[in-house]
Amino acid sequence: MRKLKLQVQVSIDGYMAGPGGAMDWLTFPWSDDLDAHVDALTEPVDCILLGRRLAEGFIPAWAAGPEGEDQASIDFMNDTPKVVVSDSLTESPWENTTVAGGDLAETVRGLKERPGGDIITYGGSTLVGNLVAGELLDELHLFVNPVALGSGLPVFPDTGAHRRFRLVDTRPFDCGIVALHFEPRRS
Repeated sequence: MRKLKLQVQVSIDGYMAGPGGAMDWLTFPWSDDLDAHVDALTEPVDCILLGRRLAEGFIPAWAAGPEGEDQASIDFMNDTPKVVVSDSLTESPWENTTVAGGDLAETVRGLKERPGGDIITYGGSTLVGNLVAGELLDELHLFVNPVALGSGLPVFPDTGAHRRFRLVDTRPFDCGIVALHFEPRRS
């Protein structure tokens, strides 16, 4: 069965975006060792899962070929089929993208049961929060940036329940980011 992986950049205090969705705190440029790590992480991926609000910026930005990004990353982001989770869209305005509405757990189960490689999600915050709360993620890859924000959009929503994870690996990179790889502990 396919795995659903979360890849997200976070602050050391657990936010995936600052107040109002600010992303000006991210560490750039990435070092070569981090680029190689991300390439290895995404190599088995053949589907990207996104929330609607993130998709509205993410898909057009990659389609434009962002300055400073290597062509292999641009091609991966554009060529990999995407599924956008949305109850407000009925069809996709983007190429190579389908829309899935309704029950998130059912959507994720359906994607995992299809043949193919792994699925990766980058967010946004509502989707990630729902995936965490629904215990739908198989791997969490947190790229911890050396900054504390104090407030913003958390990776882990307050569900009133503890979520337990097993640390699989840690890896510091030359640019100052540290990757934490976790798997959920399922009861």
